Amino acid sequence: MAQVSLKKLVKRYGALEIVHGIDLDIADKEFVALVGPSGCGKSTTLRMVAGLEPISGGDIEIGGRLVNDLPPRDRNISMVFQSYALYPHMSVRENMGFSLKIAKVAQPEIDQRVNEAAAILSLEALMDRRPAQLSGGQRQRVAMGRAIVRNPDVFLFDEPLSNLDAKLRTQMRTEIKKLHAKVQATVIYVTHDQVEAMTLADRIVIMRDGHIEQVGTPDDVFKRPASRFVAGFIGSPPMNILDGTINDDHVVFANGDRLPLPEKFKNAVTQGRKVTLGLRPDDLFPTGHGLVSGNAAEVHEASLPVTITEPLGNETLVFVEFAGREWVARMLNPRTLASGEQIKMSFDLSQAHLFDADSGKSLAIRG
Repeated sequence: MAQVSLKKLVKRYGALEIVHGIDLDIADKEFVALVGPSGCGKSTTLRMVAGLEPISGGDIEIGGRLVNDLPPRDRNISMVFQSYALYPHMSVRENMGFSLKIAKVAQPEIDQRVNEAAAILSLEALMDRRPAQLSGGQRQRVAMGRAIVRNPDVFLFDEPLSNLDAKLRTQMRTEIKKLHAKVQATVIYVTHDQVEAMTLADRIVIMRDGHIEQVGTPDDVFKRPASRFVAGFIGSPPMNILDGTINDDHVVFANGDRLPLPEKFKNAVTQGRKVTLGLRPDDLFPTGHGLVSGNAAEVHEASLPVTITEPLGNETLVFVEFAGREWVARMLNPRTLASGEQIKMSFDLSQAHLFDADSGKSLAIRG
């Protein structure tokens, strides 16, 4: 069994603390993605699990075994790096089997493991090529094959798709998902790309400034963000977020514009409280060109000017001016809109989020 447990894990560089006593339990065979902006501590955390960075405090357990002081080779983990890290003078076959050769594994077993990994990753036709003869996606598959042959308890991925173009990233996401289904190992995957995290992971760990902001399924973190930070970080385009004040069952914004306070928050806030309202682009749309996913009685309509549009084929992103800010809406079955045109917009307030203006924490979690 390959559960991974981080207990009060700390990393310091001198007086500067990078990771602040985080706790995280990862189940056997679970795929967990660590996401967050640059400098949030996600790659440092992964490198501590791998044994590539010494920890400054706390404990790391893999399969119930304390590994704080074990070197990487004794942790039974395999790591896939952003840079592939292949030996240029070796063939694909030699690259994949090299770690086993160093470990003095018998050649027949090396051949068997390499061939099995090649079959999983569809590399059979490339085994005699060298890295310079491969595409970026093929090189990353070789790097994954090199990890597979070791039969690790835990796979660690450190932004493995960052060097690939958009089309290859999409293809490789599929490859990684298939790989996890086949090898059934525990995976910890670091990325700054929320799409990768949402499509690949069983659970997502969102980090900020060396702290864990929220842990949950992709559905949890998208639909029930625990904080304003998570709400703004997860989702593309990001959530529309604006500060306001509760007044007479409305959220009143700085310029005097207002929206009715959603029913679910009426017992959670008091008059005069400073709040932040959030509404995803899916829940703001030109009237008749979107889907009401909650209580239709809570749909608020307003006539607003269009600032710009971004056609995407079967939908268009529509930017409108409201409350002195530009809000982004998603328009289904789109029609042509002109800049400056006044259109009726629907706010599905049953899907709105409300956060405390000071702490940024959610004021209600929907079921």
